Amino acid sequence: MCALGRGGHKKTRDDDPERRCIATGEVQPKAGLIRFVVGPDDMVVPDLLEKLPGRGIWVAADRAALELAVKKRLFARGAKRAVQMPDDLVDRIEAGLLRRVVDGISLARKAGRAVAGFEKVKGWLATGEATVLMQASDGSERGKTKLRPPSETGAFIGCLTSSELGLAFGREHVIHGALAAGGLTTRVVEDAAKLSGVRKNDGGSAPVKGTKTT
Repeated sequence: MCALGRGGHKKTRDDDPERRCIATGEVQPKAGLIRFVVGPDDMVVPDLLEKLPGRGIWVAADRAALELAVKKRLFARGAKRAVQMPDDLVDRIEAGLLRRVVDGISLARKAGRAVAGFEKVKGWLATGEATVLMQASDGSERGKTKLRPPSETGAFIGCLTSSELGLAFGREHVIHGALAAGGLTTRVVEDAAKLSGVRKNDGGSAPVKGTKTT
């Protein structure tokens, strides 16, 4: 299980399978990479679920790395054949990750594993029920400093706007949220870490020590 620091950076498991990024050349745990495959029409397709058939091509979940892979046409090298790419490939990846994060939080809420609102989040943090603190990137910095990530995990998600976080909770805007351990929390944290790297503007700040959230 990975965890997020305040900057949205991911802490990964030591036993996580590793893959090589075609843009940076670095080998790293695949939890921090995005998988791509080439479809029958030779079109590069992001495989966010990592379930599509075909040879996997991996790129770090970092906007600069993704843009470099597109600019230098590194997917063709990884696929070892000519490929086609949509002009808005990186934006599509961001949109897909955002949907996964919002949907994951929404499902966690329906399962009773997510709450929103300053007082509820504060209560969960006090009792230790919260393993992940979520705060809107466009929320008041002064207000956000009144809550700290769980001391045992340091897990924090700060890459969503108040309207995006609100969408997950069925409200217009949400500034503070929290996730309990188990359920979809692992998936939400990992997807949020990737989204944080892909987004142009990330709402995180200084990293906080993080450990496992399950």
